[in-house]
Amino acid sequence: MSSWLGGIGSGLGQSLGQVGGSLSSFTGQISNFTKDMLLEGMEEVGELQVSNSKLAEVETAFATQKSEYDRLRKLHAELEEKLEASEIQNKQQSAEYRTLLQQKDVEISHLKARQSGLQEEVQKLQQSAQSASVGPALLPVTTASSTTTSSSASTFLSRHSGSHQGFHGDEVDLSDVLWSQQEINRLSTEVMRLEAEVAHWRRMSQASTAAGAGNGDQGEILKLQRTIKELRDEMSREVDEHQHELAALQDAQRQKMANVSRRHREELAEYEERIEELEEQIQSGYVSLVFCGCFLQLNLQERLKVAEEQIISNNEAGAAESLEGLKVELEKREKVLRAAEEERDNLMSELEELDRQNQEATQHMISVKEQLSGQLKEADAELKRMTAELSTTKDQKKSLEQELENQKEKMSQSAFTLNDLHMSKQQLEQTVKELKDKLGNAQEQSRDARREVGELKKILQEKEEQLSATKAKLSLGQDKVTEAQGAKEEHAAKEKELSDLRRELDQMKSAQEKVMSEGYELKMENRRLKEDSEQTLGKAEELAKQLKESQAALNRTVREKDTRIEALKLEKSQLEGELTQAERTLAEQVKQYQQTIEELTRARSMDASALQTEHERTIRLNQDKDLEISQLKRDMEQLASDHRDTNEMLSITVAGQKQLTDLLQEKDAFMETVKQNAADLQAEMENSISVVTKEAETLKQALEEKDKQLGGMKEENSHLKEEIDRLRDQQSRPQPLAEPRTLDIITELETEITQLKSSRNGLDEEVQALRRTLEEQQASLLLSQQTLQAQQSELEQAHARHQQTTLNYDRLIHARDEEITHLQQTVDQLSESRGRANSPPVQGDVILQEDKTQSLNQENGNEKHDLSKVEIEKLVKGIKEKETEISQLNEKNLSLTRQLDQLVVSRDEVGKLSQVILQKDLEIQALHARVSMGGGHNQDIMFLQQQLQAYAVEREQVLAVLNEKTRENSQLRSDYHRLMDIMAGKEAALLKLQQENQRLSNMSDPSGSQEMFKETIQNLSRIIREKDIEIDALTQKCQTLVTVLQSSGGESGAGSGGVSSNQFEELLAERDTLKQQVKKMEEWKQQVITTVKNMQHESAQLQEELIKLQSQVSADSDCSSKLSVDYTRLIQSYEQKERRLGSLSLELAQVQQTITQLSSTKDVLLGKLDSVAQTPEVAQSSAASLTAEAPTQQTASPVDGDKLREELERLQAQLAERENTIRTLQENNHRLSNSASASEIEQRSQAEEARQVRERLDALQRSVREKDLLIKTKGDQLIQVSESLRNRENDNEVLKQAVTNLKERALILEMDVKKLKEENELVAARSREKESEFRALQETNMQVSLLLREKEFELSAMSEKAATVERMLKDKEQGKSGELNQLLNELKSMQEKAVLFQQERDQVMMALKQKQMETTAVQTELQHMRDKEQRLNLELERLRNHLLEIEDSYTREALAAEDRETELRRRVALLDERLATSSSAVENASQQASMQVESLQEQLISVVKQRDDALVQLRTSQEQVNQYAVSLSNLQMVLEQFQQEEKAMYSAELEKHKKEKEEWRRKALKLEDQASALQLNLDEANAALDSASRLTDQLDLKEEQLEELKKQGEVQQEMLEEAQRKLMNLLNSTEGKIDKVLMRNLFLGYFHTPKTKRADVLRLMGSVLGLSREDMLEEDSRHGVTGWMSGWLGGRGAQSVPNTPQRPTSGQGLNSSFSEMFVKFLEMESTPTLPAPKLPVHDIKPLSAPPSRRTSSDVSSSRRAGESNPFLAPRSAAVPLMTGSSSGGPGGHLLMKPISDALPTFTPVPVSAEASGGAVLKDLLKQ
Repeated sequence: MSSWLGGIGSGLGQSLGQVGGSLSSFTGQISNFTKDMLLEGMEEVGELQVSNSKLAEVETAFATQKSEYDRLRKLHAELEEKLEASEIQNKQQSAEYRTLLQQKDVEISHLKARQSGLQEEVQKLQQSAQSASVGPALLPVTTASSTTTSSSASTFLSRHSGSHQGFHGDEVDLSDVLWSQQEINRLSTEVMRLEAEVAHWRRMSQASTAAGAGNGDQGEILKLQRTIKELRDEMSREVDEHQHELAALQDAQRQKMANVSRRHREELAEYEERIEELEEQIQSGYVSLVFCGCFLQLNLQERLKVAEEQIISNNEAGAAESLEGLKVELEKREKVLRAAEEERDNLMSELEELDRQNQEATQHMISVKEQLSGQLKEADAELKRMTAELSTTKDQKKSLEQELENQKEKMSQSAFTLNDLHMSKQQLEQTVKELKDKLGNAQEQSRDARREVGELKKILQEKEEQLSATKAKLSLGQDKVTEAQGAKEEHAAKEKELSDLRRELDQMKSAQEKVMSEGYELKMENRRLKEDSEQTLGKAEELAKQLKESQAALNRTVREKDTRIEALKLEKSQLEGELTQAERTLAEQVKQYQQTIEELTRARSMDASALQTEHERTIRLNQDKDLEISQLKRDMEQLASDHRDTNEMLSITVAGQKQLTDLLQEKDAFMETVKQNAADLQAEMENSISVVTKEAETLKQALEEKDKQLGGMKEENSHLKEEIDRLRDQQSRPQPLAEPRTLDIITELETEITQLKSSRNGLDEEVQALRRTLEEQQASLLLSQQTLQAQQSELEQAHARHQQTTLNYDRLIHARDEEITHLQQTVDQLSESRGRANSPPVQGDVILQEDKTQSLNQENGNEKHDLSKVEIEKLVKGIKEKETEISQLNEKNLSLTRQLDQLVVSRDEVGKLSQVILQKDLEIQALHARVSMGGGHNQDIMFLQQQLQAYAVEREQVLAVLNEKTRENSQLRSDYHRLMDIMAGKEAALLKLQQENQRLSNMSDPSGSQEMFKETIQNLSRIIREKDIEIDALTQKCQTLVTVLQSSGGESGAGSGGVSSNQFEELLAERDTLKQQVKKMEEWKQQVITTVKNMQHESAQLQEELIKLQSQVSADSDCSSKLSVDYTRLIQSYEQKERRLGSLSLELAQVQQTITQLSSTKDVLLGKLDSVAQTPEVAQSSAASLTAEAPTQQTASPVDGDKLREELERLQAQLAERENTIRTLQENNHRLSNSASASEIEQRSQAEEARQVRERLDALQRSVREKDLLIKTKGDQLIQVSESLRNRENDNEVLKQAVTNLKERALILEMDVKKLKEENELVAARSREKESEFRALQETNMQVSLLLREKEFELSAMSEKAATVERMLKDKEQGKSGELNQLLNELKSMQEKAVLFQQERDQVMMALKQKQMETTAVQTELQHMRDKEQRLNLELERLRNHLLEIEDSYTREALAAEDRETELRRRVALLDERLATSSSAVENASQQASMQVESLQEQLISVVKQRDDALVQLRTSQEQVNQYAVSLSNLQMVLEQFQQEEKAMYSAELEKHKKEKEEWRRKALKLEDQASALQLNLDEANAALDSASRLTDQLDLKEEQLEELKKQGEVQQEMLEEAQRKLMNLLNSTEGKIDKVLMRNLFLGYFHTPKTKRADVLRLMGSVLGLSREDMLEEDSRHGVTGWMSGWLGGRGAQSVPNTPQRPTSGQGLNSSFSEMFVKFLEMESTPTLPAPKLPVHDIKPLSAPPSRRTSSDVSSSRRAGESNPFLAPRSAAVPLMTGSSSGGPGGHLLMKPISDALPTFTPVPVSAEASGGAVLKDLLKQ
C-alpha cells in the first residue's frame, strides 16, 4: 500500500514538475518571443515616426501590464472574499446540520426510552407467561439477542462515526488544495491576460509600423533605442520574478503533496496493523465459539429428550421433583447458551466493524486516488489550454502584424496625397496670381489703346487745320492770279484735293471704327479672361473639396481608431489602479512628442499651424478619453461591489428558491390528492347533504342533551368522587362487604370522561395554535405589504428628485446655449471685420451696399450653421443627462431588487413555517382520524371544515404572493416603458443628429462622409427593429401573464381555493427573464451610449471642418469681393474713357463746323471778289458749285446758306457801289485769317487745360472716396472691438454665474448625499426591525413547536394513563385496589418528573437557539456595517473625484477663456497691422496706377502673349498632375510589393509557428493518452469498489438469512435429530472420499511445479489420499523437510502456488487451531468448479486481466511475486463462513460437510508491489 501510494506521489510529483517545467518553458518562450519581436522592431526602426509609435506602444504595454497586475490582485482579493463567504455559508450549513443532528439524537433518545419501556413491558409479560405456563422459553433469548445486537450496533455506530470524523477532519489539507487550485487558476488567468496584452500590442505595433516615411534625427533614434532597452530589461526582470514565484509555488506544492502522502501512508499502516490484530482475534475466537455453541446446543437437546422420556416413563412416580430439577438445569443451560450467543453476537459486530473500517479505508484510498487523478486531469487541461492560448496568441500576433502593415501603408499613402495636394494648391494659387496680373496688364493695355485713339484724334484735328491753312493760302494765290481758266483749273485741283481729304477723313473714320471694334474685342477678351479666372477658381474649389475629402478620410481613420479605442475600453472596463500615474507619464510623453512633432513639421513643407491644431485636438480628445476611462473605472468599481452584493443575495435566494420549489412540489402533490378527495367528497356531499342536515339537527339536539347529561354527569362525578373517598376510607378499615360493580362503573366513566376531556382540550389547543399561526402569517404579510408601500413611496421620492435634477440640468443647458449664442455672435463679428479689412476700398456707395448684402448673406449662412451646431450640442447634452438619469434609476432599481430579494428570503422562511404547519396539519388529521374512529359524521364534518379553512388561508397567502408578484411585474413594466420612452427620445434625438449631420456633410463634402452616416443609420435602424421585436414579445408575454392570472384567480375563486405551483414557477421564471432583458437593455443602452459618443466625436470633427470651411469661404468671399471691386473699377474707368471719347468726338464735330464756316466765309469772299470782275451768272455758278462742294456744311448750317444767298443778291445789286471797298475787305480778310489761327491755338490750349483740371478732379475724388472708406472701416472696427469687449464682459458674468451655479450644485449634491445617507440609515433601521420581527417569528415558531411537543407528550401520557387505568381495573377485578393507587401515584410522579425534564430540556434548547440567533444577528449586523462602510467610502471617493473633475473643468474653462482673450487681442493687433499695410498699399496702388496708365500701350501687345503663356502653363500643370497621379500609382505598386515581401516573411514565420503548434499538439495527445489510461484505471477501481459494496450487501443478506435459519432451528426442534443423523452419515461417508477437483488441481500443480518442489506436491497428495504418517515422515527425511504437520500446513501456500508469499502469521500455524488450519488449507487449495457468483457489474475490463482460456493457476504463476494485499485477508476469511452457513442445511456446520459444488471459494491472489488495489479487486471479481 505504501509503495503504491509512493508510486502515485512520485508520479504526481513528476507530472507537477512537468507542468512547472512546461510553465517555465512557456514563460521563457514568451520572453524569447517578446525579445525576438523587439529585435525585429529594432531592425525595422528606420524612420522616426515608427520609433516614436513603438516607444509609445511599449510604454503603454508596460502601463497596461501594471494595470492588469493590479486588476488580478483585486480579482484575487475578490476570490478570497468569496472563499470566506463560502466558508461562512459552509459553517452556517454545518451549524444547521448540527442542530438537525441534535434533534435527531433527541428523537433517538425518545425512541430508546420508548423501546426500554416496551422491553420492560415485554419482560413483565414474559414473566407473567412463565408463571402461567410451563415450557421451554425461547422468546426471551431472541429478545435479548435483539437488544444486545441493537445496543452493539448503536455502540458500533457511535464509535464508527467518531472514527470517521477523526479520520476525515483534515481541514488543513483541504485548504491547502484549495489554495493551490486558486494559485493555478490565478497563474493561468495571468498568462492568458499577458498573451492578450502581447497580441493587442503587436496589433498596435503593426498598425503604427505602417505609418509614413520621413527623415529623422540620429539622436532621437538613439534615445528611443535606449528607452526600448530599458523597457526590455524591465520586462525580463518581471519575467524572472514570475518564474521565481512559479518555482516557489511548485516547491510548496511538492512539499504539501509529500506531507499529505506521508500522512496517508502512516494512517494506512496503522489501519493495516489494527486490521491484522482484529483478524487474528476473530480467527482465534470465532471458530471456537461456534464449536462450543453447537456442542452445547446438541447436549442440551439430547438432555431435553432424555428428560422428556424420563418424565413420560416416571410420570406417575415422583414427577414433580424430577421436573423441578430438570427446569433448574434447563435454566442454567439456557443462561450458558445466552452468554455464548451474546459473545458470538459481539464477535459478529466486531467483525462487521472491521469490515466497515476496511471499506472506509478503501474508500478513503480511492477518494485520495480520485483527488490525485483529478489534479492530474486539471494539470493536463491547463497544459492544453496553455498550448491553445499560445496558438491563439500567435494567430493574433500574425493578424495584428498584418493590420499594422495595412495601417502603415494607409498612413504613407495619406501623407503622400496630402503633400501632393499641398503642392497642387500652391501651384494653383500661383496660377491664380499670374492670371490676376495678366488681367491687370490687359486692363492697362486697354487704357493705352484708348489714349492712343485720343492722340490719333488730335493728329486728325491738326491735319484739318493744316488743310484750312493751305486753303487760305490758295485763296490768296487765286487773288493774285487773275485769269479765270487758271482759276478754274486750280479750282478743279482744289476739288481733287478736297476729295482726297474727304477720302482720308473716311479712312480715319474707318480706322476709328476699327479701333472701336478692337476695343470691343478687348472687352470680349477681358470677359474670357474673367471666365478663365472663374474656371480656375472652380478648380481651386474642387481642389479644396479634394482636400476636404482627404481630411474626411483622415478623420475616418481617426474615428476608426477612436472606435477601436472605445472597444478596447469596453473590453478593459475592469482596468483599475495606477492609471492616473500612467496618465501623468503619458502627459509628459505627449509634451516630448509635441516637441518632436513640431520639429518634424518645421522640417516638412506642410502647414505647421494645421498640424498643431490637429495635434492639440488629439491631445484634448486623449484627455477627454482618459477622463471617460476614469469615470468608467469608477462605474466598474461600483458595479463590481453591487455585483458582489447581488451574488451573495442570489446565493441566499437560490437556497430559498430550492426550498420553495421543494415545498411547492410537495404542495402540488398534496393539492392533487386533496383535489381528488375534494371531488369524491363533493360527490358524496351532494348525495348526503339532505341526510347530513337531518343528522346535524338530530346531532344538535343530541349535543344539547349530551351537554345537559354532561352537567349532570359532572355533578354525579363529584358525588362519586366523594363516595370513592369514603369507600377508600372504608377499605382502609377492614370491611368485607364491597361493591365491585359500582367501582367498575365509576372507573369506566372516569376514564371515558378524562379521555373525552383530553381529546377536546387537545383539539381546542390545536385550533388555537393554528389560529395563532394564521394570525402571525397575516401580520407578516401585512408587514411585507407595508414595506412594499414604503419602497414605492421611496421610488416616488426618487422620481421627484430625478425631476428636480432634470429641471436643474435644463436650466444649465439654457445658460450654456446662451453662452454659445454669445460666442457665435462674437465669432461672426470677427469674421465680418476680417472680411471688411481684407476688402480694398470701393468707389461710390453702391460697392458698400453690395458688401453689406454679401456680409448679410454670409451671416445668414453662419447663423444656419450655428443654429445646427447649437441644436446638436443641445441634443448631445440632453442625451448625456438622460444617460445619467438612466444610470441613477438603474442603481435605484438594483437597490429595490436587493430589498425584494431580502423579502424573498423572508418569504422562504414563511414557507418553512408553512411546511411545519402542514406537518402539524397532517398530525392533526391523523388524530382526527383516530377520533373519528369513535366519533362519527360530526367529527368528519368538523375535519372537513378545518381543512377548508386551511385551504382558504393557503389560497389567501398564495393570492397575496401573486398580488405582490403582479405589483413587481407592474413596476418592472413601468420601468421598462419608461426606459423605452427614454430610448425612443434618444432615438429621435439621434435621428435628428443624423439628419443635421447629413445636411452638414452635404454642405461640406457630399461624397465622403455620407457612407459613414448611412452605415450608422442602418445599424441604428437594425437595433431599433430588434428592440421593437423584443418589445412586442414582452407585451405578448405580459398579456399572456395577465390572462393566466385572471384565469387562475377565477379558478381559485370557483374551485379548490389554491394556486398551482406551476404558475408560481412561471412567474419566477418570467421575473428572471425580465431581469435578463433589463440586463440586455442596459447593455444595449451602453452600446447606444458608445454610438452617441462616437457621434459626438464625429460632430466635433464636423464642427472643426465647418470652421475650416467657413474660414475658406470667408477667404474666397474676400477674393471675390476684391475681384468684384477690380471689375467695377475697370468698368467705371472704361465708361469714363467712353465719355472722354464722346466729348472728343463732339469737339471734332465742333472743329469741323468751324472749318466749314471758315471755308464758307472764304468762298463768299472769293465770290465777292469774282463778282466784282465777272457776271452774276458766274457768281451764281460759283455759288452753286460752292453749295455742291459743301453739302455737309449746308446740312450742318442751312441758316448761313440763306443768309449768303440774300447777301449775294444784295452784293449783285450793290456791285457798283462797293468796288471801292474791296481793298479794305481784303485787308479785313487777312486780319480775319490771322485771328482764326490765333483762336484755334487758344482753343487747343483751353482744351488741354480743361483736360488737366478734369484729371485733378478725378484724383481728388478718388482720394476723398478712399478716405471715406478708411473712416468707415475704422468706425466698424471700433464698433466690433467695443462689441467684443461687451461680449467678453457678458461671458465673464456668465462664467461667474456658472461657477456659482456649480457651487450650488455641489451643495445640492452634498445635501443629496446626506439625504441618501439618512435614507440608507432608515433602510438599515427598517431591515433591523424586519430582522427583529423575523427573530420574534422564529421564537414564536419555536414556542409553537415546543407547545406541540408538550401536547404530543401529554397525549402519550394520557394514552399511557388509559393503559394503566385499564390495568388497574383488571387488577381491581382481581382485588388489588391499593396497589393500583400506589401505581397511580407513582405514575403521576413519574409523569410530572418527565414533564419537568422535558420543560427543562425545551428551555435549554430555546436558550441555545436564542443564543445562536443572537450570534447570527450580530454577524449579520457586522456584515451590514462593513458593507455600509464600504459603500459610504465608495460614495465619498466618487464625490471627491466628481468635485475634482468639476474643479478641473472650471480651471480648463478659465484657461480656455484666457486663451480666447489672448487670441482675440492678437487678432485685433493683426487687423490693425493689416489696416496700416492696406492704407500704405492703397497709396502705393494709386501711384502705381498713375504709372500703369503710362505703360498700358506697351502691355497691350504683351497681353495676348501672356494669355497664350498662361494656357501653356495650364497645360503643363495638367501634365504635372497626370505625372503625379502616375507617381502615386507607382508608389502604390511599390507599397504592394513591400506588402507581398512582408507577407512572405510572415508566411515563413507562420509555418514555423505551425510546426511548433504540431509539436505542442503531439505533446498534448500524449498527455491525453496518459490521462485516458489513468481514467481507465480509475474506472476499474470504481468498478471494483462497486463490486466490493455489492459483496458486502450480499454478506448482509446472508447474515439476515442466517438469523432466519436460527429462528427456524429454534422453532423446528424436531428436525435436529434428523440433522444429526444426516451429519453422522455424511461424516461416515466423507471419511473415505476424495474431492475430484482437488486431486485434479494437485495433479496439474505437480506438473506445473519445478522439479525441485515436486516432492512437496507428492507428499501433499499422499496426505490427501490418507497415507500413514510414518511413510510421510520417511518421505520428509528423504527430502529434508522438518515434519509432516509443518510440511502439510506451514509450507502449503508456497508449495501449491509457488509465487504466493507467506502471511506474517504463518509461523504460528502450529500453535493455531485445527479449524483455522483447515480453513487456510481450503483457501490455498480450492479452485472454483462452477462459475463464480454473478455480480451486477457491467463491462469490467481490467487492463492486466489475462484471457479467459487460461486457468487460474496460469494466471497466478504468470503474476510476479510481491506483497500480499491487506484488503483480501478478512474478506476471504469471512465470506466462506457466511456462505456456508447460508447454503448448508438447518443446523449443519461448514466443517462437518464435504466441499460441495454450491460452495463458492476464493483463491488468495498474490499482488506485486507495482499493482494497484483496483487491479487486485478486479482479479478477485474475475475469480
